[in-house]
Amino acid sequence: MLSATNLGILRGERVLFEGVSLSVAPGEAVILRGANGAGKTTLLRILAGLTRPEAGNVTREATHHWIGHREGLKPHETPRTHLKLWGQAWGAEADIDAVLREMGLSRPADVAGRYLSAGQKRRTALARLMLDNRAIWLLDEPFTALDTEGRDQLLAMVARHRQSGGAVIAAVHGDAGFAASREMGL
Repeated sequence: MLSATNLGILRGERVLFEGVSLSVAPGEAVILRGANGAGKTTLLRILAGLTRPEAGNVTREATHHWIGHREGLKPHETPRTHLKLWGQAWGAEADIDAVLREMGLSRPADVAGRYLSAGQKRRTALARLMLDNRAIWLLDEPFTALDTEGRDQLLAMVARHRQSGGAVIAAVHGDAGFAASREMGL
């Protein structure tokens, strides 16, 4: 579904990483591990096509979702508006109210982003995964700011996605909460 070969990138005059290769097949989950600043986010951005590597190449044979550690929710946007805009941009026909319910966002659905908790903002970002069925999920620290219920919800989403043939590549700190096909250190 996705493969990367001999990736390398510089940050300033420092080699952030080099010679990194990985692949992911249907149903697999790859966990990226490493200290802060090791390059996990940068690797995910390269895999998503948002950052160009200095060396190597990436081949994507399926569509992907990118959920970074920033939620992308504007201060004036409500979760409902945010999801409607993304759905329209992708041409997705998801039932926004059903997505909001499933993500535990019915109550704050029409509250401006500046008033939402960090967990509610994170749930809103993760709800984008449900708008359009894309085979590869690239997730950067997806559990950040989630309470126990939110974490359980995301774990259930990941399990369903993998069972239906989707793949996940996630940068996480601590316990991922789901079995990884393999872990990769940076």
